[in-house]
Formats: sequence, structure tokens, C-alpha cells
Amino acid sequence: MHQTTHTLSIHTHGKGLYPFTEQVVEWVRNADIQTGLLTLYVRHTSASLLIQENYDPDVQSDLARFFARLVPDGDPLFEHTMEGPDDMPAHVRAALTQTSISIPVLQGIPTLGTWQGVYLFEHRLEPQRRQVVLHLIGEH
Repeated sequence: MHQTTHTLSIHTHGKGLYPFTEQVVEWVRNADIQTGLLTLYVRHTSASLLIQENYDPDVQSDLARFFARLVPDGDPLFEHTMEGPDDMPAHVRAALTQTSISIPVLQGIPTLGTWQGVYLFEHRLEPQRRQVVLHLIGEH
């Protein structure tokens, strides 16, 4: 059994979904592991990870609008506003989604479906630099 790790840095420009499938696939291909399990983990409490449709960009904008309506910025319900009106809503959005995802690797590539892509879901209004840790374990 072999394993390897890598950290991706993703720069965001505010709320929304940021695709990074190509970086993940490229790294896995170069890792020389043919069969295994890839785990991705975002190291932040106000961003999350999604596997979502990558064909129609309306899907990403619809998801962003849905979460904005579900947990609006500046909601008076929240006391935690240390970093602004989007602070606590960003934490709630992250809690409703996921901070880690696992993808099987077969024949040296992640087994994503035809229309699936990997996204960082940024929940803050201001630009951020996010770190996503990749861990791959498996056999050559």
C-alpha cells in the first residue's frame, strides 16, 4: 500500500463555486497509484467541497442562489458577526455541505461521472485563499 499527499491553493473572488477538477485529475495521474481512494479536505470553516454537474453553469449559479436564500447574509438571527454579516452564514452553509469528499481511483484516474466536477464552494463575500489537502492511498 502506498500513499501520497498534496495541498492545492485556490484563490476565490467571493461567494460561488470554483472548479478544480483538472488540478485533481492531473495530480492523481502523476501520483503513480493505479487503484485506490482519493480524499479531499478543505482546511476552512467557511468554505466547503462539492461534486456537482460541470456541464451547465446554471447549476452552479442556481446552487449559489439557493444557499444565499436558505442562509442569507446579515440575518439578525446570528450573534457571531466578528468578521462581518457573512461570517456566521458562511459557517452555516459549510455545515450544511461537506468539508471532505472521497473518490475512488481506478486505472490511475478519479472515477468521476461524465458530468461531475469537483468544486470549492466559497461562502464568504471577500476574496480568500483556500487550501485543499489531497490524500491518495492505494496500489501501483
